[in-house]
Amino acid sequence: MIVIENLKKSYGSLDVLKGINLQISESQIVSIVGASGAGKSTLLHIIGTLDKPNSGKVLFNGMDIFSMNDKQISNFRNKNIGFVFQFHHLLPEFTALENISMPAYIAGTAKKEADEKALELLSLFGLTERAQHKPSELSGGEQQRVAVARALINNPSVIMADEPSGNLDSKNARELHELFFDLRDRFKQTFIIVTHNQELAAMADRCIQMKDGLVVG
Repeated sequence: MIVIENLKKSYGSLDVLKGINLQISESQIVSIVGASGAGKSTLLHIIGTLDKPNSGKVLFNGMDIFSMNDKQISNFRNKNIGFVFQFHHLLPEFTALENISMPAYIAGTAKKEADEKALELLSLFGLTERAQHKPSELSGGEQQRVAVARALINNPSVIMADEPSGNLDSKNARELHELFFDLRDRFKQTFIIVTHNQELAAMADRCIQMKDGLVVG
């Protein structure tokens, strides 16, 4: 589903990615591990089209994403990729329902349809009663589940998660990890997860180890 060919990225004189080659299959849960500075998040951001490589290719189902212009890349990202970050990045002035619906509004989905889908996801995550609550009124675990629901609203084929359980206690982290596997089984999505959590890394279908800008295992 995703083919990465000789991907390189540098910032000034700092070489962050030094020639990454990877293939990721549909409906796989893939973890990416390695020490801080190994290039994990940079790789994730490039696969997710949030950043561009200096050279190399990222192919989605045979399509070279970085051959598109910026507007085409943005449209592709909105429809095909969902993001979950360590810091939830929920919009504080909006309710849980509105935060989840936001990517669908951006994609041009009618408000009624977007909100109905958001309510389905809130129900799936056991958060129906929190629909009208703002982020400050939610626990850390609830905020992260809202962030996951937001990543799912446009039915993306890939979910990119960067340290998704980094700010959660062990109970909420375990529940989040189990949720990813339930979602994969339910929706057949691919998950690419950068993590320092050894439990999550070990649960994945595949664990990719990075060191000094290279895949080493």
